Amino acid sequence: MYEFETLKTTLQDSIFTWDYFTDFEKVKTNVKKIEKELNLLNYLIGKENIEEEFLSLVEEYPKVRKILPILIAIRDDKLSSTPIITDMQSLIPQNKRYIFNDEIDENIKKELLLFFRETGLKDFFENKAVKNLVDYCVGVEVGFDTNARKNRTGILMENIVGKYLQNYCSKYTNFSFIEQGTQKRIKDFFNYDIEIDKNSRRFDFALYDKVLNKLFLIEVNYYSGGGSKLKATAGEYQYLNDFLKAQNLTFIWITDGMGWNTALRPLEETFNHNDYVINLEMLKSGVLDEICK
Repeated sequence: MYEFETLKTTLQDSIFTWDYFTDFEKVKTNVKKIEKELNLLNYLIGKENIEEEFLSLVEEYPKVRKILPILIAIRDDKLSSTPIITDMQSLIPQNKRYIFNDEIDENIKKELLLFFRETGLKDFFENKAVKNLVDYCVGVEVGFDTNARKNRTGILMENIVGKYLQNYCSKYTNFSFIEQGTQKRIKDFFNYDIEIDKNSRRFDFALYDKVLNKLFLIEVNYYSGGGSKLKATAGEYQYLNDFLKAQNLTFIWITDGMGWNTALRPLEETFNHNDYVINLEMLKSGVLDEICK
């Protein structure tokens, strides 16, 4: 139907849209969850006897401690897995998450003051580096959100393929599709039984021809950069192709991105092994008509 050269030379160098960079809805939601505590901490900005005021505030409102790590741009789960060295003589790292969660006692107050001083938060509040912690945390959350871009790449790819499938099903009304095709959802929507190789198996799309009672299972991904994951993914999809083919099911792998230029050999091996490995340019050119005819 087509050669590997076609796949290789038509890889897409970008699928990014402007909403890829920052999910502001998530940013607003995350800040809203801690807005009350942030406003309580605003009280400390510019205070002279700030250490006393800090301890007084956390004793009166102990819940504000939970959001202190956010002010130094660290999530609670990351803090749990990051032991901290506070004794430079022993250099023994310890998990300090408890100082933000356990009942306040003299030891915790001592640890909180150490945190307050050594993280730079004391100077930060004392010197009025910001006027409002709510606004400041919007910036922190935007910074956190950049770490989620890798996950959004997969979502962008799914969105693009989803639009093609919508158009395809509008053109050929005997076809319909679902996203996130688990074994149960495929049974519920298409009354079609499939075997799965693991309980967590969730296909990005399931496309069904109700006239021919034929099911097409689709996985999509996009790689802008290289890495060992590409080779592992290619190998996994060879196995998945064989597993599904034994059930008379059609597996379609839609992948793209310049990252594949660092792993062309495993991609070609899977291309030669599987029935259908395509990219977005092929999808745009109407290859789905040939696959599903």
